[in-house]
Amino acid sequence: MGIDIIWLMPINPIGEKNRKGTLGSPYSVKDYRAVNPEFGTLDDLKSFVKEAHQLGMHVILDWVANHTAWDNHLVKDHPEWYKKDYKGEFRPTPWWDWDDIIDLDYSQPELRKYMTDAMKYWVKEADIDGYRCDVAGFVPIDFWDNLRTELDAIKPVFMLAEWESRDMHAHAFDMTYAWSWNEKLHKICKGQANVNELYIYYSWNESFFPKNSIRMTFVSNHDKNAWEGTMWEQFGDGLEAAIVLSVVGDGMPLIYNGQEAGEPKRLAFLKKIQSFGSRIQLVICIKSCLL
Repeated sequence: MGIDIIWLMPINPIGEKNRKGTLGSPYSVKDYRAVNPEFGTLDDLKSFVKEAHQLGMHVILDWVANHTAWDNHLVKDHPEWYKKDYKGEFRPTPWWDWDDIIDLDYSQPELRKYMTDAMKYWVKEADIDGYRCDVAGFVPIDFWDNLRTELDAIKPVFMLAEWESRDMHAHAFDMTYAWSWNEKLHKICKGQANVNELYIYYSWNESFFPKNSIRMTFVSNHDKNAWEGTMWEQFGDGLEAAIVLSVVGDGMPLIYNGQEAGEPKRLAFLKKIQSFGSRIQLVICIKSCLL
């Protein structure tokens, strides 16, 4: 299929306090330097990465820097590293139903150092090739800029931001989400807009983003599939054309887990299901984008 980058959703142990569902959200991290035993061991990860490298592929890990689980050891070890509400109590991310997590406070220099060292650990220890950074815009850009410098000092890395902002491309990130592309194409396929919406997107994208920016185009991902519907539900009769455009148009296409096999189900995010599996995503990368 020409896939060059494998993106693994968070591999860390999942918090148990205030857990959602039977599995809990993989974005509720209990330990930044451990592997969830549900997935295996550190040696298993090293073996996986080594085999991927031998096949000419690269592996990036999903990283959750904005928040942790309520029972992450940092809560007791460094409560000053967390944001607090007006009562002085730990605070989940506002406006969202993320009550299984609490926000970190990046005004704390020691937190920045801890998080940087934790991300360097996986590059050094498991030889991973970069990160997909969850809600990257909720974390100060100067943290990401410094992190990129420190990671590149170990080895050249590939960085994907779950965000849509040109500032992310100034130094820290190679690729950002093309949310606007997905939204406009969805409207077209649902008969809610005409193809002029794509003209607007591509014009904006070419004019607004730096020339070396890579935008990730997609018809599905773990959030879309779980909460908004399968690719079939999202794009209807226009699905095949949408997939083709995601590959041949400007940007780098994401192939979500099971998409290549025509996965017809919503993959439940917080519980086990009988399907193609969960918690792994694949990103197709053209050869010129290799590290």
